[in-house]
Amino acid sequence: MTTCANAKLEEIRISGRTLYVPSAQICGRTVVVTGKWIRIAQVRDEDVVEGVTVEDPASFITKLKDRKLKADVFTFAQRPPEITPKYDYHCEWDNWAAAPTTSFKDWWENLPQESRKNVRRAVRRGVVVKVVEFDDNFVKGVHRIYNHTPVRDGRPFWHFGKDFETVKRELATYLDRSEFIGAYWNEELIGFIKIVYVDHVAMLMHIISMNEYYDKRPMNALIAKAAELCEQKGISHLIYGQFIYGNKRRSLLVEFKRRNGFERVDFPRYYVPLTLVGRVVVTLRLYRSVSGLIPQPVLQPLLSLRAWYYSKISEKLTLQHKKFAGVAQR
Repeated sequence: MTTCANAKLEEIRISGRTLYVPSAQICGRTVVVTGKWIRIAQVRDEDVVEGVTVEDPASFITKLKDRKLKADVFTFAQRPPEITPKYDYHCEWDNWAAAPTTSFKDWWENLPQESRKNVRRAVRRGVVVKVVEFDDNFVKGVHRIYNHTPVRDGRPFWHFGKDFETVKRELATYLDRSEFIGAYWNEELIGFIKIVYVDHVAMLMHIISMNEYYDKRPMNALIAKAAELCEQKGISHLIYGQFIYGNKRRSLLVEFKRRNGFERVDFPRYYVPLTLVGRVVVTLRLYRSVSGLIPQPVLQPLLSLRAWYYSKISEKLTLQHKKFAGVAQR
């Protein structure tokens, strides 16, 4: 990545990897630049920034250009509830998976019958779901969950192989407005959620459970507890990332979100060229991810092939990790 001499490096995480990228303070926001060939600038941790992300885009962009961060494109979103585009920049529809949570009763009654059964099934099978303190005992449980399997959802798991201190440091972001919900079975942590409150919504930053306890439905119980908590705090929506990622319109994750009361909410995301290269990028829409560029009929078989490949090497990766961990302990 090309950087300018006076740029400050900011720590960010992309797909579980910690990176240090050029950054600058602009209008009270930290702007970071990522990418090697196509350099994209955006507000750091945009999803959890409180208030309007960019108050005055024209002034913001002018100041961004003056900082010479060597970015080709600046992107920012106009977040709900304002979903009608109001700026004269190129934009595409971004989306959230959002569950309305002002009334837990309404959320519950709108769930499919099978989803309600799964929440009850978790209780019957001994799963206890509760708000937990962020302490070393909790982090140890998370660390064990992370290192349970190297492959999740048909691809290498981002957090597999990380040590205790790394897991603790990465979980500790935005603690002043975060909440953790744990799912326990026989007093063992088998799943958890991290929620970050942002204005009137709650963002699911982490949600995971151990595969071997799937039959106890801890994920359904965790989401139900999160919805209940949101109602208590007067939160309007629980946000579970994007509803659709790129062109991946059919997946187990999309179906899971739908069955747990999440709906697609679209909002405009703007792409502003800052250089000549940026104009080409925006014109050809090269800022999209790989899954956003490959057509759905081609993408689905590729994803299935990837899942098959990683399922074959999962056991080998697990054995390698256990061997390495054993050597490290000695």
